[in-house]
Amino acid sequence: MDKLVYLFYVLLFVILFWGAKFFGRKKWNDEFMSIPQTKALQGFAAICILLHHVGQKTCAHWLNPKYIVHGLDVFVPIGYYFVGIFLFCSGYGLLKSYRAKQDYLKGFFVRRILPVILAYYSTGFIFLIFRFIMGEKLSVPQVIYYITGLQLSNPNTWFVIALPILYAGFYFAFKFCKKEGMAVFVTCMVVFVYTLIGTMIDHNVWWMRGEWWYNSVHFFSLGLLFARYEKTIVSRIKKHYIIYVLLAFVGIFVFYALSEYCMAVFSYYGENFHANFKVLRRWVCLLSQMLASCSFVFFVFMLGLKIKIGNKVLDFMGKIAFEFYLIHGLFIELFGFNFIDVAPSLYYIRNVTLFVIVIVVLSIPSAILLQKLHKWVLGLCSKKERKHT
Repeated sequence: MDKLVYLFYVLLFVILFWGAKFFGRKKWNDEFMSIPQTKALQGFAAICILLHHVGQKTCAHWLNPKYIVHGLDVFVPIGYYFVGIFLFCSGYGLLKSYRAKQDYLKGFFVRRILPVILAYYSTGFIFLIFRFIMGEKLSVPQVIYYITGLQLSNPNTWFVIALPILYAGFYFAFKFCKKEGMAVFVTCMVVFVYTLIGTMIDHNVWWMRGEWWYNSVHFFSLGLLFARYEKTIVSRIKKHYIIYVLLAFVGIFVFYALSEYCMAVFSYYGENFHANFKVLRRWVCLLSQMLASCSFVFFVFMLGLKIKIGNKVLDFMGKIAFEFYLIHGLFIELFGFNFIDVAPSLYYIRNVTLFVIVIVVLSIPSAILLQKLHKWVLGLCSKKERKHT
């Protein structure tokens, strides 16, 4: 066993609370949803998602026992909690920006949707190159599927398929609905329909290939709703703060246990054992996971009312969080026990502590370069757009 890996839990605590400001009784961090705070939180969430993916590659229960090295077990089942933070902030930020900026919807595609689509194809192409380099046997149709994006060359890019769909729902709702409340409702219905469709599709190799595609998207709606009713919600939380915090904290453990029970009994994978009511089974699992993840995310944001986070590490990670999320999986596959289950890896690092360090050291500069590439391409697109207007 690699005992040094447990130091990462301590390191996470230090990264999160180093330089933090704590507010005493009847004092509040009224900037808890400011851009610097949410960016810092997203940076921290990106680190936790990396540990989640490493855990899936080192100690998940479905792995061959000879490859299992325990240590990051806590992160294996809760990756969608941290994705929920990203989506909550996205929904919140969109509505706040819409209210604050005149003609916010003008150029929305270029500012919001195009960068995500670009990220999907750029990282997919990078993964495809490495699939060839690592010796994966690819047929011509398979290459076409990866190039067109019909199948995910980068397994972690489901997130950047879901985002444009959610963003497009927001755009059309706010463009054609005269009242903000109706626009928020329509956007939430888009999220609901997306989720409903996801639960109706069996696990496959295409889009909507599993529950991770939809078990956190409800946070986009919750972010919108929180932005709309922020003053009322925050005011009520402040009046009974201790009660809400305790309920959320207890809920994290109670609903996590419930979700694990529901998935064991009902399962998202009903098609594998020809179960009746497989869609209903997925909804039971989904609702239990929603309760667990909501308890966690709301607990985090309620802590934000009393703790103002921020330091150089969080600020830096917040700036590259999106690209870091997209690229770190490449190095997990290159140095794991195999490469995406289709080819031998470049070099198998069994020691989990060293494994994580190598991934972080390689992912950070790669994320920076990827961000520069995206900015350059988007800059070219903006110049072309200005010429045609």
